[in-house]
Amino acid sequence: MTEFFSRWKNGLARTSKVAFGRLASLLGATEISQDTWDDLEALLIQADLGLETTESILTSLKAVVKREGLTRAEELRSFLKSEMRSRLSPPTSLPVFTANPAVILLVGVNGSGKTTTAAKLGQRYKQLGKSILFGAADTFRAAAVDQLQVWGDRLKIEVVYGAPESDPGAVAYNAVQAAVARNVDMVFIDTAGRLHTRFNLMEELKKVNRVVGKALDGAPHAVWLVLDATTGQNALQQAKAFRDAVKVNGVILSKLDSSARGGMAFAIQRELGLPILFAGLGEKPEDLTLFDPEAFVDGILG
Repeated sequence: MTEFFSRWKNGLARTSKVAFGRLASLLGATEISQDTWDDLEALLIQADLGLETTESILTSLKAVVKREGLTRAEELRSFLKSEMRSRLSPPTSLPVFTANPAVILLVGVNGSGKTTTAAKLGQRYKQLGKSILFGAADTFRAAAVDQLQVWGDRLKIEVVYGAPESDPGAVAYNAVQAAVARNVDMVFIDTAGRLHTRFNLMEELKKVNRVVGKALDGAPHAVWLVLDATTGQNALQQAKAFRDAVKVNGVILSKLDSSARGGMAFAIQRELGLPILFAGLGEKPEDLTLFDPEAFVDGILG
């Protein structure tokens, strides 16, 4: 357990230092004043919590101050932590699936870390005794197929792929059919990154989603959006577009260790109501960990 919290603390060190570095001096041994509220508001917004979440937290804190008769800024710290924690979903357990094979579609914009995340997820479930297959449906970036094949060789997981610039829907279809034929437990399909503002590319993603359903009734059984935590509030617009296009039902926050502002997790929960399933806290496979709200808040507050 100590190692678990240490991983979160180390992974969120940059967010803690940059975004919340002024918190200690802000909530020091001074009287609570309008300046306290103004500074706290600026800090939370700069940390990417979003305007609505920030205003909601401040309203609750002001009510606490009035109810408890607080006068010192340092007394706000524990209440701030509690307010932030209450705005995140309960800790998630590792998603399990009754379908065999279970088909998981990984979607997101360019550079969000989908391919690496697919590999880390494959390794995690393989360690639980599941048989895994990868579908390399990112046919427009040759490096993505090569990268997934390297991971597949390393993890001894088969990769189904097509020719460069071939139809990604066909690759996804073949991957699902191969999984059925081989009685594989889980298929992770790595799709091409696409800007959420590009209509034709989003339509193509919808097609991949439909084709997977034709290959296996009920598939995909999960659509997980990989969001780069360094993109800040822009990630919220990405999430809305992908949710509406392919019914995303879970979020994976990648590159949290590289982000100076991890607060967009709160905006995702408030605006979209989507569960954050996993968080990327480093490069190693074990650094993709189940999202834990308590450890997350502790980590960013430092």
